[in-house]
Amino acid sequence: MPTIKNVCVFCGSNHGLDPAFKRETEALGRYLASHHHPVVYGGGKEGLMGTIATATMDAGGEVIGIIPTFLAEMNLAKTDVTRLIQTATMDERKDEMMRQSDAFIVLPGGFGTFEEFTTMLSWSQLNVHQKPIALFNIDHYFDDLVAMMQKCCDAGFAPQENMDLFIDAATIDQMFTGFQNFQHQLPYKYTN
Repeated sequence: MPTIKNVCVFCGSNHGLDPAFKRETEALGRYLASHHHPVVYGGGKEGLMGTIATATMDAGGEVIGIIPTFLAEMNLAKTDVTRLIQTATMDERKDEMMRQSDAFIVLPGGFGTFEEFTTMLSWSQLNVHQKPIALFNIDHYFDDLVAMMQKCCDAGFAPQENMDLFIDAATIDQMFTGFQNFQHQLPYKYTN
């Protein structure tokens, strides 16, 4: 497993109704800053996106925001970060986030967060990248999603081994232990 430096955080542009979501996001920002992991995130100033950026910066960490120009033009970008990168499209944003990152953490969020997670997971399955992905499963937020992915395997749409391409963790320590032990292995080889 290569050394993890930059950590990409996918999360909601809302805070959600459970106070634990914001509290654990702030704790994650402080943890990443204190362990010298620059945060790569979607560049927004609202919701958990703004929370992870602010908590990391306030703790002395680095934050790289990546946001499509059309969202920046809607005044949704958090400009007081270490570096703000603008992309032409949402797809270019995800590609740049993958390129800039050594690991991915998925916090609670909405449809966009689910899409980012499943994109990185499917790219891992296709061997586009070999980086670890963790669901930060705060207050069991992702339990139903994990169950649906298991159902996908049970129904024969994915090999059971692909469930090992992501880490389901309830705490920050569990995520980083999972990162340390992660080995990207596929049950079959793709050929060119």
